[in-house]
Amino acid sequence: MVRRGGRGWHGRVLAAAVGLTAAAAATSVWTAQAGPVEGPPARAGVSAGPSAPDARPQGPGGAPVSVDIAHASDAGARGVNITIDDGPDPVWTPQVLQVLRDNGVKATFCMVGTQVQAHPDLVKAVVAAGHRLCDHTVSHNTAMDRKSEAYQSQQILDAERMITDASGGVRPLYYRAPGGAFTPYSRRLAASHGMRPLGWNVDSKDFERPGTAAIVATVKREISNGPTVLFHDAGGDRSQTVSALREVLPWLKQHGYSFGYPVH
Repeated sequence: MVRRGGRGWHGRVLAAAVGLTAAAAATSVWTAQAGPVEGPPARAGVSAGPSAPDARPQGPGGAPVSVDIAHASDAGARGVNITIDDGPDPVWTPQVLQVLRDNGVKATFCMVGTQVQAHPDLVKAVVAAGHRLCDHTVSHNTAMDRKSEAYQSQQILDAERMITDASGGVRPLYYRAPGGAFTPYSRRLAASHGMRPLGWNVDSKDFERPGTAAIVATVKREISNGPTVLFHDAGGDRSQTVSALREVLPWLKQHGYSFGYPVH
């Protein structure tokens, strides 16, 4: 899967993040089915050595949080995880929430720190509707895997704090690297803070705005790849996403799928 990069949205987020972080964009390929952190070697310029966090992470139930990138659904073999990235956004997040409400579906919202700071009321609205939160870094830098451990730590932990503060104390349960730019270090760091690294199986391509029909067709065609589906509620005009969700969610139900959350 090709990493999403070079977007006007990315530039706007970075501009909004002045004083919080310095960031740069890059494009590379990411493997959605990344294995355990001890498996593949670290990428050039990224250390997975002794400075990586060694804490034994604990989840909400007291069990250790895996460093492996989650793709499975807690709803079982016919489960689907709807994930919504890059918000919250004052125009599109409320519309996405309404479509989810109309269909009785819960989702996981992967939020960007600068957006969270700008719209804390929407973070609370997402929580109040029963959805889960995911840390998507402070400034959505798709070159995260080429940055120092100190930079990765700041991006992840500052966003975690922003989300928790804005939500009124509800912590994110997942960490999704922008564009899938995970590193062994970032996965261990997230897990040590109770956040399961979160991937995806189906990229709806809604960010490219190919048209509602194309988005719907992509999801229908690729849902057999796995349960976690990627949509967006920020970064530009998301009207096609809203329309696609109105079609996709009932279709999934009609074809015997149920909705859950990514495994934690």
